[in-house]
Amino acid sequence: MDSALQLIIDQVRAAPAAGTALRIRGGGSKDFYGEPPAGELLETAPLAGITSYEPTELVVTVRAGTKLAELETVLAERGQCLPFEPPHFGPGATVGGMVAAGLSGPARASVGSVRDYVLGLTMVNGRGELLTFGGQVMKNVAGYDVSRLMAGAMGTLGLITEVSLKVLPLAPAEATLKFQMSQAQAMAQLNRWGGQPLPLNASCWVDDGLPTLYLRLRGAVAAVDAACKTMGGERQDNATVAPDWTLCRDQQLPWFLARGERDLWRVSVPQTAPVLDLPEPPLVEWQGGLRWVRATPDDGPRLREIAARAGGHATLFIAGGASQIRAERRFDALKPPLDRIHRQLKNEFDPAGIFNRGRLYPEF
Repeated sequence: MDSALQLIIDQVRAAPAAGTALRIRGGGSKDFYGEPPAGELLETAPLAGITSYEPTELVVTVRAGTKLAELETVLAERGQCLPFEPPHFGPGATVGGMVAAGLSGPARASVGSVRDYVLGLTMVNGRGELLTFGGQVMKNVAGYDVSRLMAGAMGTLGLITEVSLKVLPLAPAEATLKFQMSQAQAMAQLNRWGGQPLPLNASCWVDDGLPTLYLRLRGAVAAVDAACKTMGGERQDNATVAPDWTLCRDQQLPWFLARGERDLWRVSVPQTAPVLDLPEPPLVEWQGGLRWVRATPDDGPRLREIAARAGGHATLFIAGGASQIRAERRFDALKPPLDRIHRQLKNEFDPAGIFNRGRLYPEF
């Protein structure tokens, strides 16, 4: 065990006796997400580096404090990538934070989420024990579900120290098509395309004065070219539009920046959900499954009600204004059976409640 990991374990072991809560932090790029962080800082930055990379096996093992941009650069040099396009939200984004937040980018509806690519991981629990779950191959079953359980747990169950991920080759071809159409037309068309053998990868519908659907195709050269000929639309220059997809991934498109003091809500619904009665037209991703909404604080309860009626849920993604402290929950309250499971898991992994206290839900 190296000295950096030992220092972290010592800090964890000392926390319960001192009654100290620990706030896990990688690069701090996602401090805005979830309930406001609190507690003594526990930094993962010293846990950096790629410990194993087997390009032919499509597996990479990385320490939690490794910069996400660094990992993506190494993968790109071998013609590979993290296909779920994890958001960065800043240059400090780390691999551990990527897994803990569980957020995926524009391609999520087509390729899967962060959780789907986690093969195994090592973590420190609330007792200061170093635990390893899963492995480095897809067929490894032992502890597999526990590894994926950490994706999206926001560090409330323990500190990820190392993670093994499945990676994929970069697509041979890519094209973005642009269509002028209303939100209702876009939803209907996306549903029709979704039932056809097309290389759909990502979509973004936005109304910045002119309602527009952008559709990204990825796959074999022949498949992408054939789809461009049959689907219509205006084919965009890849070099010009690629930065826009990155801005979409990190919520930095002009539509997001124009929210001013308003909150940004993330409404997740079935892809087949109709146009929702929202305060204003949303920005729509994931072939209709993700609707970003700019709203005032008073709109929160109504947004949650609308999402629930559509079979989904709503998350207060970014609180507007100078103060990030808000009475409104960031995440929907859990139903009793799920709430019980969450509490049991928290008690098993972190009995003293020292890790990221209140980050997911104010009560635990």
